[in-house]
Amino acid sequence: MTKPTPSDKALVPFVSVDNMMKLVHHIGIEPMLRGLADYIEADFKRWELFDKTPRVASHSEEGVIELMPTSDGEVYGFKYVNGHPKNTREGYQTVTAFGLLANVGNGYPVLLSEMTVLTALRTAATSAMVARHLAPKGADTMAMIGAGAQSEFQSLAMKAICGVKNIRLYDIDPAATEKAVRNLTGMGLTVTGCKTAEESMEGAQIITTCTADKQYATILTDNMVGSGVHINAIGGDCPGKTELAPAILTRSDIRGIPAPDPDRGRDPADGPRPSRHRDVGSADRQGQRPHLRRPDHALRQRGLRDRGFQRAPLRPRSHRGDGALHGSRSPGRPRRPARPLRDAATRGPLSRTGSTWVQRPVTGPCPRRT
Repeated sequence: MTKPTPSDKALVPFVSVDNMMKLVHHIGIEPMLRGLADYIEADFKRWELFDKTPRVASHSEEGVIELMPTSDGEVYGFKYVNGHPKNTREGYQTVTAFGLLANVGNGYPVLLSEMTVLTALRTAATSAMVARHLAPKGADTMAMIGAGAQSEFQSLAMKAICGVKNIRLYDIDPAATEKAVRNLTGMGLTVTGCKTAEESMEGAQIITTCTADKQYATILTDNMVGSGVHINAIGGDCPGKTELAPAILTRSDIRGIPAPDPDRGRDPADGPRPSRHRDVGSADRQGQRPHLRRPDHALRQRGLRDRGFQRAPLRPRSHRGDGALHGSRSPGRPRRPARPLRDAATRGPLSRTGSTWVQRPVTGPCPRRT
């Protein structure tokens, strides 16, 4: 009896850590980084095609586990990745990852791959791709604060893509600094181990911070950073991992690579460009048209929050002169008398002084809610 064999459609290609390392060595680390940077930049130029879905994060005291999904309408992919800074003390890696790629048309997975090595390469290639556009022209010295494994990939990417020649390393753990200096020796870079963060920034046109702790630590204070430098703060990617003092951002030119105009080359006679993201459940009050949803809004808000900006607190709903509350009435519902706002603890009525709500003295018994 012939043993049945699965069809080609039942097999999903898998790239292991071992095979990924063989592939990188076959291509070469610097050509691999340059190729990745070119692919990443090409994807930024078609930014409007991608789902801007915020990562799904599960935070704990020990670290974070995240899922990162996206799609360009043709293929769908996600990455599973963790970040546990304590792992190095227990003999584990701080970051591990794997990912899957699927065909949107039929839902079939077409690739399952390790992404621990790929994450290290992609992070470094993205940093260098951005620095290629935003760093000062002719920059040849980078300060590297945080000397974990990613610091070595960052250094090699800046050399291969931006022409950086000098790396000035600092880590709060001198052993980590020594290890990074040792591993980068002989890679075509002049590497200097520094004893303080301030020392590492002497003469640097690019400053890269690469830390992992979620301790709301400030790695760079305002007085440490001069004008005309490019800051590559790659560690500030979730709540608690701040790295930069807010004052640095308020006086900086925060720029990005402009996305291409999605309507370029489009015939106006074709009408408005259809949106891929529509929230048909909500409509404006005048024309009952569905609102266009901004799927990247939460991501942008979180990015600002993680970099020191805080969203203004919501104001209490205010009274209109006709006795109704702003935003308290749905279309078609009759108005109802507004109740006075009360303090949550004492039940005392509140009054507004300027932009602040304060409690008025209670002169009699509080009226019961009806």
